[in-house]
Amino acid sequence: MSVRVRFAPSPTGQVHIGNIRAAIFNWLFARHSGGKFLLRIEDTDRERSTPEAVKAVLDAMDWLGLNVDDEPVYQSSRREAHLAAAEELLRRGAAVREDKGGTGKGEAVVFRMPKETAEFEDIIKGRLQKDAKDVTDFVIVRSDGNPVFHLGNVVDDIQMGITHVIRGDDHVENTFRHVALYRALGATPPRFAHLPMIVNAQGKPYSKRDGAAFVGEFREKGFLADALFNYLALCGWSPGDDREVMSPDELVAAFTLERVHPSPAQVDLTKLTWMNGEHLRRRPVAERLAGCRADLAAHGLWREGQDEGYLVRVVEAMAERLKLYTDMAAQAGFFFTEEFPYDDKVVQKRLKKPGIAEGLTALRAAWAVLPIFTATALEESLKAVAVARGVNPAEYIHASRVAVSGLGVGPGLYVMLEVLGRERVCKRIDRTLGML
Repeated sequence: MSVRVRFAPSPTGQVHIGNIRAAIFNWLFARHSGGKFLLRIEDTDRERSTPEAVKAVLDAMDWLGLNVDDEPVYQSSRREAHLAAAEELLRRGAAVREDKGGTGKGEAVVFRMPKETAEFEDIIKGRLQKDAKDVTDFVIVRSDGNPVFHLGNVVDDIQMGITHVIRGDDHVENTFRHVALYRALGATPPRFAHLPMIVNAQGKPYSKRDGAAFVGEFREKGFLADALFNYLALCGWSPGDDREVMSPDELVAAFTLERVHPSPAQVDLTKLTWMNGEHLRRRPVAERLAGCRADLAAHGLWREGQDEGYLVRVVEAMAERLKLYTDMAAQAGFFFTEEFPYDDKVVQKRLKKPGIAEGLTALRAAWAVLPIFTATALEESLKAVAVARGVNPAEYIHASRVAVSGLGVGPGLYVMLEVLGRERVCKRIDRTLGML
């Protein structure tokens, strides 16, 4: 059997990471099995399914590399097929017409659930069952003549030849109904796999209140497509070994539905940010430079014609600390301006101590005459000054960092000093001493 899966979003605005995670799992399953990954836009809500909302879905998929194997199917164009299926169910006695609500405004079509245990085998959750009394009859065509989700979903999956339905476990209750619809229409149900929900630290559904929740937000914040793809693929699934940072190709090779965990997947933005840094360091040098340059330019810290060699040295110095291109100006802006601000809390903690001003004065004097202004020489000099003054070198390391960058954290101090150069370092210490 050739695998055919689909992503079937209802475009009503921005694309939630829970929805795109379902698309990622469908795409990985199709690519791993050599099958087809299809897209169906369930746009029957004409008020909310605007062209802008549809474009948001397509843009998110394109950015993440979720290429489809056929033209998208727009559910709004399938209304006649849905109504024809409803008529067939009426003819077979599997559905009846009812005046729902007693309004007399029209007859709805109601599907009659079989009076037997509803059950299906879920690839992730195992066998699921419900007593007949717990699964009631349901409307498939409203009194206004419009088909509902249940009917359109099943009819379109039959028409598209879908073999596996991979979706969130909020659809489990729907699936009991859908299995009955498939059988009533004379079709063999596909195999189902219900993905664990994505939740916050409290175990509640992850939402905007918990931080960035939509694909577009992560993109705007500077996350890489490969990193977000990688992270979401690991939300509820694992490769069965210790790997975490994986390319799309590596994920495709390892992916199976049997390794999807049934328990909810908790979003950890700290982990995602770390993972983005790992992917960032895998990018070609030219791409990393372009990303850093763009953020600096956006904050007025880079202009055409500046020294590219200097930028390379700064990016190399920041390599282990930089997690997002959009952090470049905030974390490394001091490399590109003499008008950097001081973090007041860090000043109080690191500079407003007895003897620190004298220590910085001694360091400035020593560094001004170093034969070579290299990281190694600077480290040896700082330790010598600290020993001579009976001070723990860590005190001078922290104080020096704040004096030349205004920050309490950053790249390795000695490499940072070497990149800045003797003249700028001495002038910045002078500025700090004047402030103290």
